[in-house]
Amino acid sequence: MADRIVAEKLEKRFGSIHAVRGIDLAVPAGQVLGFLGPNGAGKSTTMRMITGFLEPTAGRVKLEGIDIAEDPIAAKRTFGYLPEGAPAYPDMTVEEFLVFVAHARGYRGREARERVERSIGRVNLEGVRRQAFETLSKGYKRRTGLAQALLHDPGILILDEPTDGLDPNQKHEVRELIRELGGDRAIVLSTHILEEVEAVCTRAVVINRGTVVFDGTPAEMESRAPRDAVRNRMDAAFRAMTTGDIASTAAKGARR
Repeated sequence: MADRIVAEKLEKRFGSIHAVRGIDLAVPAGQVLGFLGPNGAGKSTTMRMITGFLEPTAGRVKLEGIDIAEDPIAAKRTFGYLPEGAPAYPDMTVEEFLVFVAHARGYRGREARERVERSIGRVNLEGVRRQAFETLSKGYKRRTGLAQALLHDPGILILDEPTDGLDPNQKHEVRELIRELGGDRAIVLSTHILEEVEAVCTRAVVINRGTVVFDGTPAEMESRAPRDAVRNRMDAAFRAMTTGDIASTAAKGARR
């Protein structure tokens, strides 16, 4: 199966800071990739390069076979993006915002209305559809951001902390939706919640200090936990990969 997301030797420097150091990623349809790393590891920078919001210092990104540097408009049509913070116009209602997004993506009339209704239904926004964005709880803001990412039914989804701010019931609903969407889409999901990786992801990639230190299934990641870790083994494995000298050892086992 062809990879829908291909990132090759991505690097990013900010002056003397080498934030991302030669990261390779290839994500096919049907895969939900959990993209993990401690704060400052280069995770958000990598996602911004993949989505074309940040130009890499070196390397390239192809989405559905389209080089994002050569044809950024066509490449950006291929994915839905939920960024950190779920930005929107504060005075717009949820429905008005989604109609605005539909128009921005070129939909008009009946098709625009149908896509808005489908997105509202998918993430259960019916009860707040006429509420101004600035008055929403953090959880509903995230769900509105997810609705706009889904509106054009893309083959690629790039989600930054999609369940941040959601209550347990809302998290369950969104995770079920991500599992469903992952059947025929390529999904990259950045999260700090390791139970989310176990719940919805088919693959996990851990980066630390700008490089990949692990690439495998969630079960393989958990197996990297120290032998004396009895509880929260996924957390223990993450710490082992991203702290101290152990992280250097873990990097040798990463599949690049």
